[in-house]
Formats: sequence, structure tokens, C-alpha cells
Amino acid sequence: MALQFIGIDPQTGDEESPTVWVDREKRELVLQGWRPSPELEAECAALEIPGHAVGIPDTEAVVRIPARMVDMIREACDVLERADHVR
Repeated sequence: MALQFIGIDPQTGDEESPTVWVDREKRELVLQGWRPSPELEAECAALEIPGHAVGIPDTEAVVRIPARMVDMIREACDVLERADHVR
């Protein structure tokens, strides 16, 4: 898998690094963020939404991404969208 680096949270230091990548081959965004508090994770797991199972499967995770990274996430979406037009 060859990840394309999009960006890192500009307000983090060497110890923290919320990051955005794109996996063009799998057509996925790859996000690194902060672990949520146990309370937030429990709240997410407890939400009942039509068409969505309650809980968080072992193969999934909840992450927190700062809003200041929205432009990076948009850029990653654009990269994947442009790849669709090339195919």
C-alpha cells in the first residue's frame, strides 16, 4: 500500500500528529487522530441510528480530528475524486 501524505495538523508539536493520508489503490482516506475519552467513545457506541448497529466493532475505531484540518480532509477527498475521473 502506497499512502499519499496530505497533511498534518499544523498546531501540533513533535508529540502529537493528527495526520491525513490517501490510499489511492483502496480508494480510502486514512486518518490519524486522538483517541477519544472513554465517555465520548461510550457515547458514540451507544448511539442508535437507523441502519447502523449499536456499538463499535473490533475492526473499527473512533478518532478525534481537529476542525482546523477540514481543508486537508477536503484535499484528500479531491485527490480520490480526481482519481475517479482518470480511470
